[in-house]
This record gives sequence, C-alpha cells and structure tokens, in this order.
Amino acid sequence: MFTRKRIVIALGGNALGNTLPEQMVAVKTTAKALCDLIEEGHQVVVVHGNGPQVGMINNAMSALSKEDENQPNTPLSVCVAMSQAYIGYDLQNALREELRIRGFVRTPVVTVVTQVRVDPNDTAFENPSKPIGKFLTKEEADHQAKAYGHIMKEDAGRGYRRVVASPKPVEIVEQDAINSLVDANKIVICCGGGGIPVVLNGHHLKGASAVIDKDYASCLLAKELDADM
Repeated sequence: MFTRKRIVIALGGNALGNTLPEQMVAVKTTAKALCDLIEEGHQVVVVHGNGPQVGMINNAMSALSKEDENQPNTPLSVCVAMSQAYIGYDLQNALREELRIRGFVRTPVVTVVTQVRVDPNDTAFENPSKPIGKFLTKEEADHQAKAYGHIMKEDAGRGYRRVVASPKPVEIVEQDAINSLVDANKIVICCGGGGIPVVLNGHHLKGASAVIDKDYASCLLAKELDADM
C-alpha cells in the first residue's frame, strides 16, 4: 500500500553547478528528479548548499569594496542571503516549469529567505573549516589571503579554497512560516546554504561571519517538520 511521505532533500553542489550558466542547466535535471517524487504523491521540502556560489558572491563584493572606497565590505551573512535568493530563483522556476509540463498547473513553489540562529560561543568560530568558493592554485590562494585576509586551506589534493566558520544550527527562525507553507501543500525551498547565520542580541538578529553546513540544517529542519525521510 502506498504511503505518502514528507521528504526533506538536501541538494549538494553537483545538483547546482559552479557558475550561473552551469546552474541554469543543472537545476533542470535536478527538478526532474524532485518532480518524480512529487508526481508519486510525496511532499517535498528542498534545502540546498551554496559553497561555490557564496564564495563567488563574496569575492565579487570584496573586489567591489577594493575598487570603490565608499563601498563597505559586504558581510558573509549578506552574501549567504544573496545566494539563497538567486539559487532559489533558478530552482523554483525549474520546478514550476517541470511541474507544469507534467500537468501540475496549480502547484505553487516558494523560496523562503531563511535565517538560522547559531551560538556565538560555538567553538567553530575559533577553527574555520567550511570550504567556500572555487578551487584555486597555491599562487591564487596566497594572493587571496594577502589581498582579502581570507584563510585558505588545501582541499583533498584538488587545490586551495577559502575556509570559514561552520557553527551548528540551533534554531530555524522562520520555522513556523515554513511549517504553515508545507502543511498547506506548497513546495518549499528553504534554509539555502544552511541558512543565513545569525546570533540573537536581545530582540535583534545579527548576521554572523559563517556558513552553516546544509546537512546539519536539513537534519534540524526534518526534525522540526516531523519528516519521514
């Protein structure tokens, strides 16, 4: 007997590509796989990584601040927010198009710009380990470290990448809104890049210089949604 399942899916870099043109192509293939599950009757909630994308955005914004002294440096948390929006834009449009090809003309897809609270005392801030951005040569990595103050590490023999803090997620700030959308049978894309990392100062949510691992964020999301898989 068929049982409808609530499934949280965490998409890695291979599902998104490394550049804007690659992403446009990759999400079409990804959408087909997701829509197979939707067509089978399952409820799908999508989380995605953003390692290459947030690195690209951060480098672009850093270069802008070097060129224009009136342009302040863009916090990493804002770069995560930018990556959520543009990846979500491509993903939700690819899903919408694939669903309509299959006859699901009234199935809405929505991207939630999602903040995820972290502990400011998390030891990850003392030991940056999360790679972001593209692979670089030793010379390129040395230049980036000198020019931008980035921490660069060799990654599995494939080259050098920037590493940043990766604290554990404590709370998904928009969880209630996500629950409502999922309960209303919307297809939700959320916690992109693991969520925008924030710390709580009184009533104020302040962006943290970090990137949350999307797998940890997905686990917390699945728990809070009471997902089956």
